[in-house]
Amino acid sequence: MTAGNLFCGFVAIIRCIQAKFASTTEGLNADFIETIARTPSQLYEQAVWFILAAVVFDMLDGRMARMTQKESLFGKEFDSLADVVSFGVAPALLVFFVLLTPTADFPLVRTIGGLVGFFYLLCAAVRLARYNVITTPLLPQAEAFPKDDFLGLPVPAAAGMVSSIVLVLNRFDLPAGALFLPILMILIAVLMVSNIHYPSLKTLGTHSRIDFRGFILLLLVFTGIFLFHFLGVAILFLGYIFFGLIRHFRRGRPERVKSTP
Repeated sequence: MTAGNLFCGFVAIIRCIQAKFASTTEGLNADFIETIARTPSQLYEQAVWFILAAVVFDMLDGRMARMTQKESLFGKEFDSLADVVSFGVAPALLVFFVLLTPTADFPLVRTIGGLVGFFYLLCAAVRLARYNVITTPLLPQAEAFPKDDFLGLPVPAAAGMVSSIVLVLNRFDLPAGALFLPILMILIAVLMVSNIHYPSLKTLGTHSRIDFRGFILLLLVFTGIFLFHFLGVAILFLGYIFFGLIRHFRRGRPERVKSTP
């Protein structure tokens, strides 16, 4: 499952490069494009779906490891390395190339887009490194560290939010909307390294009990994805982000976590 995550991220990067190459050669490689997709926009869309497929693989690898009792430090490190590629490099490259399309004549915007992409990648790497450190059994665990929550926005959710927004802009043919992507990338990057608690789905299993409100919420989620497709996916990730923010401000600022001696 982790290798599938890494493979999807690798293919997403290839699709981004192919889309950018196809848009700059102006039809010189039309035969090559026809073997994969008809337009660069479709190549970008394929990159988005591969990133979303990587999210699914990332959800499955940890669940399978817990079901088979095969959790290990090696698996955690391998998973983080795959996440850097699929949820760090791939979304940053996707936004960078999509941003260049309507702003090709503005070198300053190109430079800013590159810096924003690197900032997102940096925060994703820091988020993964921090998670590995605070959850390792080799160090004493913090007393107040949440067991059922993530500290900071998880990188799969961040990548899913960015890629789904790119998909919406691509489907509605809104090239000017790409100018808002750097702002979105910065906000999501800050959330990844923040101390906001986001709910973890790793405890959900076949024996988990779901109350009536949870059942209605799941029903609405699947119905929205079925009816609105890409819009439903974007709303799903957006709802997850705002759920963590709203819950954080309702609870108030959490106390600083103190480590056990």
